[in-house]
Amino acid sequence: MSKQTQYQARLPNADGVIEYPQAEHDIWQQLFARQQDNLPPFACQEYLAGLEKLNLPSDRIPQLSEIDAVLAQTTGWRTAGVPALISFEKFFQLLADKAFPVATFIRSKEEFDYLREPDIFHEIFGHCPLLTNPSFARFSHAYGKLGLAASKQERVYLARLYWFTVEFGLLQSSEGKRSIYGGGILSSPGETEYAMSSKPIVKPFDLIEVLRTPYRIDIMQPIYYHIESIDFLDEIVAMDIMSAVKQAMSLGLLPPLFEPKCQAN
Repeated sequence: MSKQTQYQARLPNADGVIEYPQAEHDIWQQLFARQQDNLPPFACQEYLAGLEKLNLPSDRIPQLSEIDAVLAQTTGWRTAGVPALISFEKFFQLLADKAFPVATFIRSKEEFDYLREPDIFHEIFGHCPLLTNPSFARFSHAYGKLGLAASKQERVYLARLYWFTVEFGLLQSSEGKRSIYGGGILSSPGETEYAMSSKPIVKPFDLIEVLRTPYRIDIMQPIYYHIESIDFLDEIVAMDIMSAVKQAMSLGLLPPLFEPKCQAN
């Protein structure tokens, strides 16, 4: 998580307000309008309910205090402004403290459809609506506490659990109806359309398999895992996740479903 980035987070002024230039508010407005059209048929109902509770502005980047007021009332969470990328240690500590890290910058027009770094649109529009949901909030809190106690190698495996649930998770009912709860999909116009197409592989959630599945952050995901409902996140919390991590480590990674990233000469 702590690697080089082209983006610079904006800092609050003496009054605690982050001032964004109009060009960045315009990008928020364009992203918001596009996803508002894309999401209703595809986003899970719990996400849409959370989006309604947050009542996000469509024409400007919201202040973190506006988000905090709703999260505190619903699940006792808050946001924490951070740089573009943070260490695993800081990430897990924040989640364990019921604080969701929000990078205070917004993507450029060149990365409108898909962004490698988590920007403020990804964090607030993609994740914060579901943080009003008790099951999602409990999962995020439990995940942070597990990560704090894990070794460096165990954290690499735990990262895959977060990636294939909170970031790129799908719901699929027993009747086969599919919807999105992963914030990495919900905040990406390109990935929303791709994830709901016939292009990717979609499999039922299996903890060991998820922990063994490689991923790349700079491509559309070739595989997603689905759970039946948001409530299933409570069942995952009840599993012996760290025993599963140790088992996954002994088994090793599954063959990747993507080409290796080209290295610069």
